[in-house]
Amino acid sequence: MTIEIFQIDAFTDKVFGGNSAAVCPLKAWLPDAHLQKIALENNLAETAFFVRESSNTYHLRWFTPEIEMDLCGHATLATAMVIFNYFEPAEKAIHFHTHSGTLSVTKQGNLFEMDFPSRPPIRANLPLIIKEALNIQPVEVWKSRDYLLVYNSEEDIRNLAPDQSIINQINLDPGGIIVTSRGATVDFVSRFFTPQASIFEDPVTGSAHCTLVPFWSQRLEKKNMDALQLSNRKGQLFCSLKGDRVFIKGKAVLYLRGEITI
Repeated sequence: MTIEIFQIDAFTDKVFGGNSAAVCPLKAWLPDAHLQKIALENNLAETAFFVRESSNTYHLRWFTPEIEMDLCGHATLATAMVIFNYFEPAEKAIHFHTHSGTLSVTKQGNLFEMDFPSRPPIRANLPLIIKEALNIQPVEVWKSRDYLLVYNSEEDIRNLAPDQSIINQINLDPGGIIVTSRGATVDFVSRFFTPQASIFEDPVTGSAHCTLVPFWSQRLEKKNMDALQLSNRKGQLFCSLKGDRVFIKGKAVLYLRGEITI
C-alpha cells in the first residue's frame, strides 16, 4: 500500500529552518507497530499521523523514532499546515482529538495558532546526574512534564553544552530538559534536550512552551510574549496565556511531498 507523506519545516518561514516533521494522512488507522516503523524509517523528531473524522475534525497521533508522544507542538503545526493547504483550504479552524485532549488550530494569514493545555511547573530539585552533565549550572530548577532549568542570560543558553553521554543515562520518558532565560531581543529564549532520543537537541519544541509560557507569563507579568528557540535551526514562536490554555502561533513551509510504500 502507499501512503502520502509531507515533510514540513515548522516555526519558520524558510526551508531548512525550524523543526521538521513528517505528516502522513491515513484513511484508517494502521497497527501501532506499523506507525512506529514508519516513524523510525523517517528518522525525524516526530511523524504525525491523522485520520479525518468530519469536515474539520481529525484524530491525531505523534511518534518519535522510539515512542508515541502525548503532545507535540511542531508536528501539530505541521499537520495543520498540510490540512489547511492541501485538504481543507476553505476552513479557518480545525480540531484534533489527541492523547492530550482536543487541540484546535486556527489559520490567521500566514500564521497558524494552536490552542494547547497549560502545564505550569513547580519548584524542584536538580538531580545530581543532570547537574553533572551541565557545563553551566542553572540558577533555578522547576518541573512539569519536563525539567525547566532557568539561567541568567541568553548567552548562558547559547553556550550550554550538556554531556549527551550522561544525559542519556536518565529516563524521563516522555519528557526532556528545557533550558531557558530572558531574551536579548525577545521575551524569553530556550533550548530542549531529550535523553535517549535519536535527536538529542530538538530544534523547536512547541510542547515545551506549554510550560515556558505560564512560567514566563508570571515572571514577566505579561500575557503575550515572543520567544526564540536557540537550536542551530532556530525557531520563532508567538505565545499568549489565556486562563489554563497556551496559544502558540508560528509559520510553516513545505519541504517535501511524496508517497511511501509499505
